[in-house]
Formats: sequence, C-alpha cells, structure tokens
Amino acid sequence: MEVLKIGIMGTGRIASLLAETMVQMPEVCLYGAASRSLEKAEEFAARFSIKKAYGSYEELAADSGIQLIYIATPHSEHYSNARLCLEHGKHVLCEKSFAANYSQAKEMIDLAEEKNLMITEAMWVRYMPMAETLKEILHSGIIGEPMTLTANLAYLVSDKPRIVKPELAGGALLDVGVYTLNFASLVFGDEITDISSSVIKTESGVDAQNSITLLYPGGKMAVLNSSVQVLSDRQGIIYGTKGFLVVENINNFESICVYDRDRKLVGTYERPQQITGYEYQVLASKAAIEQGLTECPQMPHQTTLHVMKVMDELRRQWGIRYPFEKDE
Repeated sequence: MEVLKIGIMGTGRIASLLAETMVQMPEVCLYGAASRSLEKAEEFAARFSIKKAYGSYEELAADSGIQLIYIATPHSEHYSNARLCLEHGKHVLCEKSFAANYSQAKEMIDLAEEKNLMITEAMWVRYMPMAETLKEILHSGIIGEPMTLTANLAYLVSDKPRIVKPELAGGALLDVGVYTLNFASLVFGDEITDISSSVIKTESGVDAQNSITLLYPGGKMAVLNSSVQVLSDRQGIIYGTKGFLVVENINNFESICVYDRDRKLVGTYERPQQITGYEYQVLASKAAIEQGLTECPQMPHQTTLHVMKVMDELRRQWGIRYPFEKDE
C-alpha cells in the first residue's frame, strides 16, 4: 500500500496531538476531519492543512477516499462511532479506553472481524520501541524473576467535563487507570487470579482516585494507583529476585533504569527520538492493514478485551454504572 489516507473523528486535544504527529509522517495522508459542528471541523482542518472537513461523523465515514479512521471522541461514544466506521468499510484506530465496557468492546471487535477490517486500541505505549526494550530487559534475567510491580498515573484534570460526567463514561479508571492496567499486563500477562480495590468518588459518582491490587499465578502482584485530582511521578517499578528497575513515565516511557541487588545502577535505557510517540500506533495500524490483519500484534484484541473485563469488575466492586449501560 502507498500512503494511507486517514480521517479523524473528533477535534479535541488528543485529536490535535495526533494531527500534529501525522502531518509530519510521510507514510500517511491526513485527509479529513469531522466534528458535530462544521465550523469546528473547518477550523481544525485549516490548522493542520487537512483537505476535507465534515460537519458530521456520517459524512466522514461515508467518504470513499478514506481508509482508516482515528476515533478521538469521549469513551461513551467509541462504540457507536466505531460501528459507524466499520459499517462503512473503514479500518479503525480507536482511542483508549477502547469502549465503555467489555460487551461494547466485544461487539466492536466481532464486527471488525466479520467484515475483515482492522480495529485496534490506541494504547500508544504498547506500540513504542521502549515497550520492546522493557520486555528484552526482563527476558535477560538481569533483575531475576519479576515478582512485584507498582505503577501510578495521576493528572490534575478533574475540572474537565468528560472526566467527571458519568454519561461520558468519566472517571480516573478509563482515562488514566487503563495505563496502569496495561503496564501490569505488559509485564505479568493477562492471567489474573484475584482483584481487590479501593475507590474515592467524585460528587458526580465516578471514580476520582483508585487503588487496585492484582494477583497472578506464581505469587506475583501488581499494585496500581490512578487519580484525576493530584499530580503523580508516573513511575512504574518492577521488583525482581535479583534487582529492580524503574520506568520513568508509564504514559510514554522516558527511560528505564536497572538496579542490582545492592541497589546500584547497572543500566540505563533512554527513549529514542520521536515525533510525539503517537506515530508508532499509526505505523502499526498501517502495517496491519497492509498485511490483511484485523488486529495489531502490539495490542491484541484479547488484551483489549481482558483489560475491559478487569475494568468492568472494578466498577462492579465500586458500584459505578454509567447511565447508558442500563439500556444495554
């Protein structure tokens, strides 16, 4: 395939970051942008020299010139937006969290597979070279067998409507907690034997901050914290039988520092130069489409579904149910 023609659904902050990235990528052409307001779409298209602007998502999905659509709408809209794209024969790169719950995610993936279209979750860290570097370090045995990990991610974003509104599937879990869960998945895999948690809710009833403990076969444990009310160091620390390592910023691995059993620094791995880091998920999507795959190997459907199932269980423990789920 030559240059991949991409459309963006949604024109908010994350859409802007992806647009800024894609206009610097010779492998793709940012062909169209859609908003529910034509004025917003036209302003966005002008900012990034995008050829077409659409005042509805339906127009974007129906454009035969577009091959892949990147969905950058609130969590609550991913399911209907992805279905719209797939029904029009478009491949999909869908922002995390992939859907609001497991059943939505399963339907999205089933539909893509039925239509032989590629759909993948834009969990950007899983596509980055540093994710492979982390796996290689762990596989080398330099810290022995990893037995425990801690990870945290927190930002001061509780003033944003999409974060606190239940009808938009708001809360820390789907916005930032999903990164801590993916970090644990990257290290320990997806076979979990027990899930326990604590939560503090916002006045609107979504999770403001949470603490999650996951147990795995062989006595392994992950302790994860996320919040939308405070600022955190964003670190992921993996403790092994011969040493430990520290990942700086689990939201875009900046560096990995390895320490031996004397807590002496024995290795440092720096993040390679990048446009923004978002380019890797776009390139992976392009490669998967060219190979006729319905998923990206870096972010398998099975893992997306596993994480969604874990988040459903956590919300069940917390008594959090989104208003639209009552109709599902």
